[in-house]
Amino acid sequence: MNRRQVLTGLSAAAGAAALPGGASAENIKPAAPFTYCLNMSTLRGHKLGFMKEIEVASKAGFRSVEIWINSLEDYLKNGGTLAEARRHLNDHGVTAEDAIGFAQWIVDDNAVRAKALDQLKRESEMLAGIGCKRIAAPAMGATKGEYLDLRQVAERYRTILELGDQTGVVPHLELWGFSKNLSTVGEILFVAAQSGHPSARVLMDVYHLHRGGSGLDSVNLVGKPLIEIFHMNDYPSTIPAEKLTDADRVYPGDGVAPLGKLLKSLRNPDRPVILSLEVFNPAYYAQDAMVVAKTSLAKLKKASEGIS
Repeated sequence: MNRRQVLTGLSAAAGAAALPGGASAENIKPAAPFTYCLNMSTLRGHKLGFMKEIEVASKAGFRSVEIWINSLEDYLKNGGTLAEARRHLNDHGVTAEDAIGFAQWIVDDNAVRAKALDQLKRESEMLAGIGCKRIAAPAMGATKGEYLDLRQVAERYRTILELGDQTGVVPHLELWGFSKNLSTVGEILFVAAQSGHPSARVLMDVYHLHRGGSGLDSVNLVGKPLIEIFHMNDYPSTIPAEKLTDADRVYPGDGVAPLGKLLKSLRNPDRPVILSLEVFNPAYYAQDAMVVAKTSLAKLKKASEGIS
């Protein structure tokens, strides 16, 4: 054997040894690029309650959900416990990936912000109790009025990230396209980077990217480590972006958003990105909840078909 043959053989042997069970590289199936998730906004109009929402999502085929804080709180107020809620999720094979909350952590008013931090701490402790490790952090309380100093916003974001260090629940900076603040990719990127915290993450949305004028191509500017979960939906061509409302969102693929291109840029070879379907469509609320949940999963799979 010559030197090249020896080196080639050694490299192949080392590669095989690194594979589980001695399997060959050809037999290793690549991890799925996406995790399919149901945001409970999609069933919000059905008024099912926390436990029933989990049941419907599970029976429809979802293994991940994005819950709403007030739904969990209502369940607890009516005698439920965090232990029971966690067991319910486990029994149905479902993970709570994220929670939608509305603490006003971003505002200039010191008193309001102090209350928001107490609220966020309480909510995060609840979420930790059911195994949820993320909470959305939008510009609640600052969607109108003056533009905020983004350097101050970054300091405030760092404060809630440090709170996340204590609770194990990380606030993800959410973009709202209709908002006066944090409505563009440039703004959320600046705040995330300026916070200087390693846990900083951003939460974007097909509808909000279009509504706020950033466009879906702007996702290419966002580093992959910053994106763990992404809100999926679509928008019609018949309504100008600035006039779109939450109720106008439709299933992925039922509008004109270039979702195939978006999902190719979202794909992260290091770990699956959670695609959470979030719509608020009155026409869907008028349908059977199971039909809506099953359609949601089918639409997510269809939109990401062929992306590996």
